[in-house]
Amino acid sequence: MKVILAAPRGFCAGVNMAIESLDLTLRKFGPPVYVYHEIVHNQHVVETFREKGAVFVDHVDEVPDGGVLMFSAHGVSPEIRDQARRRNLHALDATCPLVTKVHLEAIKYAKEGYTILLIGHEGHDEVLGTMGEAPEAIVLVEDEDDVDRLEFAEGTKLAYLTQTTLSVDDANRVIRRLRQRFPEIHSPPKEDICYATQNRQEAVKLLSQEADVVLVLGSQNSSNSQRLAELGRERKKKSYLIDGPQDLSKDQFSDDDVIMITAGASAPESVVQATIEWLSDNFNVTVESQSVREEDVHFPLPKPLRPFAKQLAQESQS
Repeated sequence: MKVILAAPRGFCAGVNMAIESLDLTLRKFGPPVYVYHEIVHNQHVVETFREKGAVFVDHVDEVPDGGVLMFSAHGVSPEIRDQARRRNLHALDATCPLVTKVHLEAIKYAKEGYTILLIGHEGHDEVLGTMGEAPEAIVLVEDEDDVDRLEFAEGTKLAYLTQTTLSVDDANRVIRRLRQRFPEIHSPPKEDICYATQNRQEAVKLLSQEADVVLVLGSQNSSNSQRLAELGRERKKKSYLIDGPQDLSKDQFSDDDVIMITAGASAPESVVQATIEWLSDNFNVTVESQSVREEDVHFPLPKPLRPFAKQLAQESQS
């Protein structure tokens, strides 16, 4: 059995920042630290933090007055921020800067009188946060059929934005249809789908060509991980989205399989290595790392946490 280990894979800069932020917040304030929704969409990460004293909530009123609340990497609406202020909560924001970019674009277009077509998945945390910036101005579009059903009065100014974790191919199909129906539609100067989403999709497209099986490490509620598994299936490969080796069985594989392994942007490297170890325990495995692109992106911590992070770094050096 041959394993092709894809790169880039796993944590992106936004996830790294959010996880480090929550870890620092727990160390600075002590548990419990409340998190609005899952800090990232990965069960291994969520359970690890839950064991450390993080409490994941779906409503701000679940947090006691004056408590410490962190906003997840997916961003939140202004209404959620207002609720936190009214409750006198100590709020810290771990929103990915690339999500914040989409929020700012939505605010800008809404102020300029545009109707915004947001390409994304209904109910996703990121979509909920973005739509909350200008709910009266945003219409959610999930696919080409949604585009075909759109009707606007003559002279309506239109612009589109996208969720950051979409399939590049799916988003492009929707955008093409939007431009066909509404040639004057506006868009941001720089696309919204994040670099990590694009790079991991590119790796699957290229490296799955010689594979029989595609294994994607990631959780079922991870949009970008789902898209990676879908890409494998589109290429007629047996494709599995798994949280770790506990989701595998020997009868899914043959001794002579070529298996491509990748990981969504919120999946830790530890589950990748655990999966390789499981395969090695059950089959005669050779591992070959293949990289399609280098990544060197880093996002700064939220400003309130930077002095504490600096203090810890100095203490570790003394």
